[in-house]
Amino acid sequence: MTKADIVERVADGTGLTKLETEAIIEGFLNTVIQSLRDGNGIEIRGFGSYRVKKKNARYARNPRTGEKVFVDEHYVPTFKFSKDFKNSVNKGMKQKESEG
Repeated sequence: MTKADIVERVADGTGLTKLETEAIIEGFLNTVIQSLRDGNGIEIRGFGSYRVKKKNARYARNPRTGEKVFVDEHYVPTFKFSKDFKNSVNKGMKQKESEG
């Protein structure tokens, strides 16, 4: 599913135009990105939480050449699904499996 598919489904479900819906979704995504850039986490109950994790500097190997390379410390955005989200997906997949 692409962002365009999401925009279409949300627009159909809310009665908003696709342009309005796209602006809302873009606004949400930009807010998440900016919040993580500022070092703040985001928690959406029943969905999950966004955080930023610091990865320490280390030596790694180039898989193609086997050469040892130094990787600077860096920050990585992460997402952890809520238990409700995981349970809902699991239940839906099991139900779909039993039907087919």
